[in-house]
Amino acid sequence: MRKLYLDPRLQMVFGVTLMVVLGVSSIFPVIPDIMAEFGLSPAEVGLIITAFTLPGIVMAPVGGMLADRLGRKAVLVPALVLFGVAGTLCAFAPSLSWLLGLRFLQGMGAGALGVLTNTLIGDLCHGPQLTQAMGYNAGVLSFGTAIYPAIGGMLGLIGWHVPFILPIVALPLAWVIMRKLDVSPPERSENFGAYLRSALKSMRNGPVRYIFLATTVSFILLYGPVVTFLPILLSKRFEASPATIGLIVSSASLFSALASSQLGRLSMRFGETRLLGASYVFYTLSFGLVPFLNGKWLFFLPLGIFGMAQGLAMPSITTLLTRLAPREYRGGYMAVYGMLLRLSQTVAPPLMAGVHALFGIAAVYWTGSALALAMLVTVLLLLQPSACRAEAEGKL
Repeated sequence: MRKLYLDPRLQMVFGVTLMVVLGVSSIFPVIPDIMAEFGLSPAEVGLIITAFTLPGIVMAPVGGMLADRLGRKAVLVPALVLFGVAGTLCAFAPSLSWLLGLRFLQGMGAGALGVLTNTLIGDLCHGPQLTQAMGYNAGVLSFGTAIYPAIGGMLGLIGWHVPFILPIVALPLAWVIMRKLDVSPPERSENFGAYLRSALKSMRNGPVRYIFLATTVSFILLYGPVVTFLPILLSKRFEASPATIGLIVSSASLFSALASSQLGRLSMRFGETRLLGASYVFYTLSFGLVPFLNGKWLFFLPLGIFGMAQGLAMPSITTLLTRLAPREYRGGYMAVYGMLLRLSQTVAPPLMAGVHALFGIAAVYWTGSALALAMLVTVLLLLQPSACRAEAEGKL
């Protein structure tokens, strides 16, 4: 029997997943260089990320709903083309205004990609294979977040603009998917207004709301303390180069890949809900360690713990959500997931910048620990495994 990860359709989905993380992971090692190039403050440099994530707040739900109505490929291929063209042009932006404008266009394409990867996995896999495929996908995502900072950091030694050329690889991927990906479109038995009302009503039931809350908190923890402020901390306090920053941050993804690769086996024993709770224990511990570190190489420890948290949290969230979503509304469910992802990416940098401005950089990490601890209590009290199972069985 062929291994699940050898399925050509899943491999194309995994290729899209690598594009999902490229837009941020490849450029954050050069954030300190961009600050120096344009004379930006820590709060202002967050615009480089915000310009990319902001359009996803709208494009993620639009892309997901269109995928339910028009078919997955009809949305996926144009999104990849826009992502690749606008992202590559960022490397040639003559000014900060041009860079932010092109990042906005790139983000419009990126907004639909994460939604569609999880939607397609839900279309292609069922039962135990779903959890296994989500774990593989999270491992691929972790591989991307591990290797892209290292690549971006090395390219950043040539110039801050060079890592922006990497999205060009989305263009051949779009061509392959257009020609080769075979997935049946969802059935359409109601008009768009009725579809929207039914999908939103379905999302208000049971544990879905708490999974959406977990999505929001998890991505705030990633894009605030880690993606935005960790490079600044390593550069300013420890004088780390872009290549060193990329190497240190990449270590988190190695541990994330390790955890997510074991998700199928772990979920059989503990269930996704308990694994999600465990992830918030790791988040709390990892951020709590950062203020006490006095050397840049010591950051491998909290980032390893953070990577374990990511490797458990992200695939557990997407598995639970995909299992709870009826097929005819799966794109809509993932649209809300994608919207919350982009909203979290957008608000995390200014939110943590406000904490930094008022209380200092150590408070950024204490805030991260407090958010993770609050989410742990929420999962333990409100997201019961039995409720998730009953709700999912009712959607079958």
